[in-house]
Amino acid sequence: MSKEEIVKEQAEVDSFDWDSVSTSKLGGNYSPEEKARLEQLYAGTLTEIKQNQVVTGTVVSITDRDVVLNIGFKADGLVPLSEFRDMPGLKIGDQVDVYIENPEDPSGQLIISRKKAKIVRAWEQIENALQNDLVIEGFVKRRTKGGLIVDIFGIEAFLPGSQIDVKPIRDFDVYVGKKMEVKVVKINYANDNVVVSHKVLIEKDLESQRAEILNNLERGQVLEGVIKNMTNFGVFIDLGGVDGLLHITDISWGRINHPEEVLSLDQKVNVVVLDFDEEKKRISLGMKQLVPHPWDSLPEDIQVGSRVRGKIVNVADYGAFLEIMPGVEGLIHVSEMSWSQHLRNPQDFIKVGDEVEAVVLSIDREERKMSLGIKQLTEDPWTRPDIATKYAVGTRHTGIVRNLTNFGLFLELEEGIDGLVHVSDLSWTKKIKHPSEFVKVGDKLDVQVLELDIEQRRIALGHKQLEENPWDAFESIFVPGSVHRCTIISKNEKHAVLELPYGLEGICTLKNLTKEDGSKSEVGETLDFKVMEFSKEEKRIVLSHVATYKDKEKEEAKPSKKKKEVESEYIPKQEDLGRPTLGDLEALSQLKEDLERNQQANKE
Repeated sequence: MSKEEIVKEQAEVDSFDWDSVSTSKLGGNYSPEEKARLEQLYAGTLTEIKQNQVVTGTVVSITDRDVVLNIGFKADGLVPLSEFRDMPGLKIGDQVDVYIENPEDPSGQLIISRKKAKIVRAWEQIENALQNDLVIEGFVKRRTKGGLIVDIFGIEAFLPGSQIDVKPIRDFDVYVGKKMEVKVVKINYANDNVVVSHKVLIEKDLESQRAEILNNLERGQVLEGVIKNMTNFGVFIDLGGVDGLLHITDISWGRINHPEEVLSLDQKVNVVVLDFDEEKKRISLGMKQLVPHPWDSLPEDIQVGSRVRGKIVNVADYGAFLEIMPGVEGLIHVSEMSWSQHLRNPQDFIKVGDEVEAVVLSIDREERKMSLGIKQLTEDPWTRPDIATKYAVGTRHTGIVRNLTNFGLFLELEEGIDGLVHVSDLSWTKKIKHPSEFVKVGDKLDVQVLELDIEQRRIALGHKQLEENPWDAFESIFVPGSVHRCTIISKNEKHAVLELPYGLEGICTLKNLTKEDGSKSEVGETLDFKVMEFSKEEKRIVLSHVATYKDKEKEEAKPSKKKKEVESEYIPKQEDLGRPTLGDLEALSQLKEDLERNQQANKE
């Protein structure tokens, strides 16, 4: 039958005048009252249904493929048997909810679905649970990122990990495959997402416990709790609905670096209430306070001078702490680690974890303080009887440079014996402004003892004294008026520094650097300079380049004399007085070789 025929037939049925038909033709005679009663009874047997509606149907038959349901409509509906897999005991007469997809399709069939009815009913129940704050039972299907998937009324809901319990959950898998009571906390209709929580149920149960604990809380009270979280500064303990903080310093009388060294998660512990804030509900807990302080059980035979052994538990800039028993520590100051007067970094002597023996220098049991020393285990080198002879004035030694200062350097001759080399005692010829120009820390240096003071534990040392003072020889070489070839090595606002033979340095004022042609001499040039002043005591040589040609001009300006008069009245010039003889040249050559050899040895 075509669509047009069906429409035409339906129109004829709608326009048919049933009153014009004799009741006798319908099989009987009915009065108007009986007719009205029958129409009412007939109307009661049919249910008015609408599309997208959920109704209750009755199973009238079951086949291998379908289930036939009567929903009180003019036609029965068919539902695939596969939609009843969750009802293995389905039988005729059972009532189930179905969803009206179409009251009548083009073929006149009623299209219904149990699967969609379950979804609609589930969402209605979920909305009702959210609005009325109902507790519902779900089934944990699987684990997902950040939480669990819970089946409620056939809908998959998300249970965040933070909403599983009041304490952090580390293993979500233990909940999979189990039933769990939850509350709906959020519905996202746009994405059909449901968020549930189990934590809110626990928190509600804990509120009464929390109130009872806080009302009865007192300082000094001992409670049992479970460690629920660990940090590097302490642990949080669940006291039965109320959390308390056990600081790392209150875990043990001994020193620990992290709580996990002595405690573990989920461990039951006894703690004492140290303090609490009623407004902020903060509770400070202690565990070490439950046992006596180790200082109270420290043996009486540990006195000043006693030797103790322990483990280094901390190293600071000023010293190290030695734990001789849990909770009992002593400070080894850096000055008590070595007899050397030159203080160094404690880590040069010791490190955390070292087993060390020390001597008790002081002890205060009331203040629970103890100072220790390591160097006292060995003999004080300054008290040895051979010190006066070993480091007598004039003796030579080799030491290691330990420290540099503006006025000199400290040289370690042996462990505990340091000496000072003044900056002026480093070189005869070089003007050293800072010891770093000559040596560096860690270098070895040969020295000679200049002074020894055993009572004050002081030794004055010199390096230049290992050689003869060359200024005695220089006095006869760089006599005033003598001329020498010099190189300009630096200039400042007042004068220039010149490099002279034999490694010496001299100075020349800027005005005396002017050349004969009026130009200025520059750094790096080598010119003739005349000695204007020589001071052996101050080790200073003053020179002039201008004087080399000014004196020559004066000589040329004098009137000439006869040869005999010149020969008879000859007076040696200042240059001639300073000019070395053949014997002097041989001696100076040897002096130069000695100086160069000593300088090379110092560099090595």
